[in-house]
Amino acid sequence: MGLFESTLPRSTTPSGSPAAPGNFLRQAVGHDVAIGTYSSRRWGGGPGDARHHAGGELDWARIRTRFPPEPNGYLHIGHAKSISVNFGLARDYQGACHLRLDDTNPDREDLEYVESIKDAVQWLGYDWEAGGARHLYQASDYFDFMYRAAEYLIEAGLAYVDEQSAEQLRTHRGDFTRPGLDSPFRNRSAAENLHRFREMRDGKLPEGAAILRARIDMASPNINLRDPALYRIKYAHHHNTGNKWCIYPMYTFAHPIEDALENITHSIATLEFEDQRPFYDWLLSHLARGGLINSPPPRQYEFARLNLTYVVTSKRKLKQLVDEGHVDGWDDPRMPTIVGLRRRGCTPGALQLFAERIGVSKADSWIDYSVLEGALRDDLEPTATRAMAVLDPVRLVISNWDDVMGAGHLESCSAWLHPRAPERGERKFFFGRDLWVERADYSDSPSPGFFRLAPGNIVRLKSGYVVRCTGAVRTGAGELAEIHAEVLPETKSGTPGAAVKVKGTITWVSAADGVQAEVRLYERLFTVPQPGGGHDSLDELHPASARRVRAYVEPSLGQAAPEQHFQFERLGYFVADRVDHAPGHGKLVFNRITSLKETFTG
Repeated sequence: MGLFESTLPRSTTPSGSPAAPGNFLRQAVGHDVAIGTYSSRRWGGGPGDARHHAGGELDWARIRTRFPPEPNGYLHIGHAKSISVNFGLARDYQGACHLRLDDTNPDREDLEYVESIKDAVQWLGYDWEAGGARHLYQASDYFDFMYRAAEYLIEAGLAYVDEQSAEQLRTHRGDFTRPGLDSPFRNRSAAENLHRFREMRDGKLPEGAAILRARIDMASPNINLRDPALYRIKYAHHHNTGNKWCIYPMYTFAHPIEDALENITHSIATLEFEDQRPFYDWLLSHLARGGLINSPPPRQYEFARLNLTYVVTSKRKLKQLVDEGHVDGWDDPRMPTIVGLRRRGCTPGALQLFAERIGVSKADSWIDYSVLEGALRDDLEPTATRAMAVLDPVRLVISNWDDVMGAGHLESCSAWLHPRAPERGERKFFFGRDLWVERADYSDSPSPGFFRLAPGNIVRLKSGYVVRCTGAVRTGAGELAEIHAEVLPETKSGTPGAAVKVKGTITWVSAADGVQAEVRLYERLFTVPQPGGGHDSLDELHPASARRVRAYVEPSLGQAAPEQHFQFERLGYFVADRVDHAPGHGKLVFNRITSLKETFTG
C-alpha cells in the first residue's frame, strides 16, 4: 500500500473515478476527467515535443502529475505532503505521476541528493512506474528543446537579449507602486537578438553580461510579467550535461516546458508560485500556438505549503544546521527531513494519517507539531511490540527473596508481545532478587496520590510480583542508591493469587537478564513555535534537544532489528536506530519517537 493510501475502500463512480472529491484539487481533476479535457492527447512513450507525441497513441493515463524536486538538498516533511498529493491523485484517477529531478541549476545540485530523493519516494511507498514504463526524468535532458523554444520566442518577437547591469535591471523593474521602464535593448531586431543569444550560448560573453528576457509588459501590475528573465550565463560544470552548456534556463522558464514535454495535465505547486501562473500560461500558450508542444497544455494549480510549528523547512536553513554542526547530519532524528524522520522512527503510515488530517487548502496556516505526534501514536499503537525498559535506573533489592523463593532463584515471567494481539506470542524474562526500576518511581515522602514505591506502599511490578516497599539507601550526598522491598510470594501475574488489589503498577527490568542499551531522548529542535519569526532561528535552538542515557531493557530487545518499533511501557514509542543499532554486536541503540498520549501519574 502506498503512502497516504487509505485502508478503507474508496467509493468510486461507475467509470472508476473516485466519487465526491474532497478538496479543490480533486474537484478540478475530477471535472477534467469527467469532461475529457485531456482525453484526445497522445503520448509518444516518453517526454517530447508536439511532433513526438503526435506519433504516439492516445495517452492511456487519464491524468499526469509530477513531483519535481531540485536535487540541492534532502527532502523534508513538506515534500512528503507534495508527494502524497501528486502520487495520490495519479493513483486515484488511473494516471501516472512522474518523478522529475529539476536540475537546471548546476551550482547547488549533487548526485548525493539525487539518490536521496529516489530513496525517500520509495520509502514513502511510491515508485515512478506506470503503464509498463518508468517515469523518472531530469530537466537537464530537455536543455536542447528549451534552447529551441528560446530561439522560437526570439524569432517571434517575444524575447530579447538584455545587456543592462544587474543594478539597472533592478531599478528599471519598478515596484508595486510604479511601473517598470523598458530596457534600451528591448526593441532590437529579431536577427540581432538571435545573433547575440547565440554568442551567449557559444561562450563569447562573460557571466552577468547579458540575459534573455521575455517581452511581455513592463507596466503589468504583476511584477512577474515585467519581461522576466529566461536564460542567464553560467560557467559551471553540470552533473548530467557536463560542460556542454554555459547558459542555463531560469526555473520559471524551464518548469512549464518540462511539464509540457512530459504531457503533464495538472501541474500542482505551492502558493508562492501563484503569481507565476500568468507567465506559465503565457509561455505555454505561445509554444502551443507555434506547434512546439502538445495541446491542450498543462494547467497549474496551487495549494498551501506545510508550515509545522517548532520546525524549519527552508533548505538553506537546514543546510546551515548541518554545515555548522548544530545537528549530526541530514538524518539527525531532530531534523524534519524524510531521512531524519525515518531515523527518528516515523513511519509512512503515520505520515499518511498526518496528511489526511491536515488536508489540502488554499490558505496558509501553521499546523501544530502535536498533530504529527498524535498521528505517530495512532499509527504505532496497533503494531508496536511492547517491552519494558528503565531509562534512569536504580537498583531495587527484594530483601526477602532468598528466604521465600530460594537463594539465587530466578522466576520465569512472560507478557504478550501486544496485549490486543495474543496470536503474536509472548516475550519472556526473569524476576529475581535484584531488579532495575525508574528512579522517579520512588519517594521517601510521597505526595497524596503517589502510589508507586514509598515506605509502606504495596506496588505491582508489571507481569511479575507484588512487593511492599520498606525503604531506601542514599549516599552521603543524598543521592538515591538502592531501594528495598519485600515480595508477596503468592502474587505472581497470571496465578490465582495475583488478584490482590494494588493502586500502583510500575515497570522493571531484571538485573539477571536485562540488557544495557543506549537510549536517545529527542525533544523539539527549536524552543519557539515559529522559528526565525523576526529573529535568527539559531538563537532559538533547544539547548537540550538531544540526550543520551544508559538504560536497561528486557532481554527480548537484545535481538531487535534496526528500524523495529516498540512501545516501552509507560515511557513512549521507540525505534531501534537504523544506523548505530547493531544486535549481536553488543551495541543496542533506541531512539524515542514520541511519548505516550498521557503521562503516568499513579
